[in-house]
Amino acid sequence: MAKISAAEVGKLRKTTGAGMMDCKKALVEAEGDFDKAIEILRKKGQKVAAKRADRDSSEGVVVANINEGNTRGILLSLNCETDFVAKNDSYVELANKIASVALNCNTKEEVLASDLDGMTVEEKLIEQTGVIGEKLEIGGFEAFEAPFVGGYVHGNKIGALTGLSTGSDHAQEVAKSVSMQVASMGATTLSYKDFDPAYVQSETEARIAAIEKDNIERGRLGKNLLNVPLFISRSQLTDEALATAKATYEAELKAEGKPEAIWDRILPGKMDRFVADNSSLDKEQALLDQDYIMDDKQTVGQYVSSKDAEVVGFKRVSIA
Repeated sequence: MAKISAAEVGKLRKTTGAGMMDCKKALVEAEGDFDKAIEILRKKGQKVAAKRADRDSSEGVVVANINEGNTRGILLSLNCETDFVAKNDSYVELANKIASVALNCNTKEEVLASDLDGMTVEEKLIEQTGVIGEKLEIGGFEAFEAPFVGGYVHGNKIGALTGLSTGSDHAQEVAKSVSMQVASMGATTLSYKDFDPAYVQSETEARIAAIEKDNIERGRLGKNLLNVPLFISRSQLTDEALATAKATYEAELKAEGKPEAIWDRILPGKMDRFVADNSSLDKEQALLDQDYIMDDKQTVGQYVSSKDAEVVGFKRVSIA
C-alpha cells in the first residue's frame, strides 16, 4: 500500500474541500493517484446526491457579483438543507466562487456547465454534496444588464440588483437604496402603468370578494365593516373616474355649506387621498409607486427623481 503523506492529504483537501479522513481514505484507495482520488470523492458525492435528491433544500445563501464597469450583475442562491451549513464560511466561499464564474452567464444551465476548479459547477456541487452530506443546488439565478447596475444583499438571504439609465454622480447611492427597497418589500413591476388590465381586474374582484366575505362575519359579530375599495390601482383611475370622485367631493362640500371660494384649497387633498385609498396594488407590487422605506413621505419614484436618476429594471433572489 502506498504511503500517503500529510502534504498529499492537504492538497486534496484544498482542491475538494473534503475532510481530512475522507481525503486520506480516498488517496489510500487510489494508491496515491491524485486524480483517481478526486474521482473517488466525486463518485461518493454522486451516491449521496442520489440519496438526498428528494430532500428539501430551503436554506442557503444569496450572493451577488457585479462587473467592474457596473454594467452587468448576477444574483444566485446556493441552496442546502440546513442553516448550520449555510452559515459555514467555506460554504459562503463556494457560493462566491460560483458567482465569480456565473457573471457572464444568462441562465442557470449555463452556470452549471461553467468551469470551476477543473470541473463543471454541476460536478462541483455533486462533489461537495459528498463532502458536506447535504443536498446542494443553485436555487434562484438572475442576470441583469443596464447602463449602471448596483445591488444589495441582506444577511446572505435576500439579494437585489437595480439598473439605472445612466451612471450619474448619485448612481451608486440610488442603485443600492432602491435595491434595499426591492429586497425588503419585493415588487413585480416598475410602475402601475405596466400592469396588465386583466390582471388588475382579476385582483380587484378577488379582493372585493374577500372583503365582502369578511364583512359578513364582522357584521355578525357587531364589528365595524371594512371599506370596500372602488379600485386597487391607479391604472384604473381614468379621467372619468377622477372626475366622478371630484364631483362627489364638490357635492359634499356644498352640502356642508363650505364657500365655493375655498374649494380649491380643500379638493386637492381629498383627491390625493382618493388616489392613495384606491391604489393598494401599486404600493404592494409596483416598485416606483411604493412608499420609500427610508422616508415614507415620498414614493420610491419621487426619491429616484430627486437624485436625477431613472430606474430601468430590477431583479430579486431570496432563499425560500
